[in-house]
Amino acid sequence: VQLVESGGGLVQPGGSLRLACATSGFAFSTNVMMWYRQAPGKERECVARISGVGSLGNNADSVKGRYAISKDNAKNTVYMQMNSLKTDDTAVYLCNAPYRNAWGQGTQVTVSS
Repeated sequence: VQLVESGGGLVQPGGSLRLACATSGFAFSTNVMMWYRQAPGKERECVARISGVGSLGNNADSVKGRYAISKDNAKNTVYMQMNSLKTDDTAVYLCNAPYRNAWGQGTQVTVSS
């Protein structure tokens, strides 16, 4: 099982980024996928969840209305579109396949002017 995130970077407040998590080694289309983030000195936070068939879970309150999770089963990839970014969104973002007990290595998102 392998999860590889990409798409992080430095962005100004109010900007947007799209993260991707490419997966392999398991049945992606039938598995729940989740995005977490971890900021320095803070606990890891689950921000979004999507089922195998694409049903959306509730996003964390801190990102509601700004983040959107999606998936492409043909590409075995889960995405997270992040809009209206704030400095508080600065964190390492990680994707997770909870029923496979698998994590990616993370991608750094820094929101700063």
